[in-house]
Amino acid sequence: MADHLQRIRALVGSHELLQVPSVSIALRDGEGRVLLARHAEHGAWLLPGGAIEPGETPVDAAVREMHEETGLAVRVTRLVGVFGGPDFVVDYKNGDRTSYVMAVYEAVAGDGRTPAPDERELLELRWVLPHEATTMTLARWVPTVLHAVFAEPGES
Repeated sequence: MADHLQRIRALVGSHELLQVPSVSIALRDGEGRVLLARHAEHGAWLLPGGAIEPGETPVDAAVREMHEETGLAVRVTRLVGVFGGPDFVVDYKNGDRTSYVMAVYEAVAGDGRTPAPDERELLELRWVLPHEATTMTLARWVPTVLHAVFAEPGES
């Protein structure tokens, strides 16, 4: 947990619902697949990402989070959308509750490296097409985001 979130939790109570600005990256490969990651906290699959730090732009946060979690340098290509609501509330094992407002960006890898999970937050990585993702245990918010990522331009 980021230092600023620890300070906020200390002030308001550790288990109070906090609304937190966040980012996720839909990293595409040459075959149009998107990189999903299995999260260490709950084992569900999701897009790499995390909280935006104070004073940080959402794009910079997305690039930083992708590098921290997968070792990849990425280039953001578009804003997929901004998401929130009941499916974006996460209950952590320690009792903390967070409601994320999430900017999701599509990106491509910029350095030719192979992604690797950080093994702290992310346990494994997998490239998927839409039909493959439906067979996986996904975080509640992921189907909504993947629908937007894989949608044709102008489709909702």
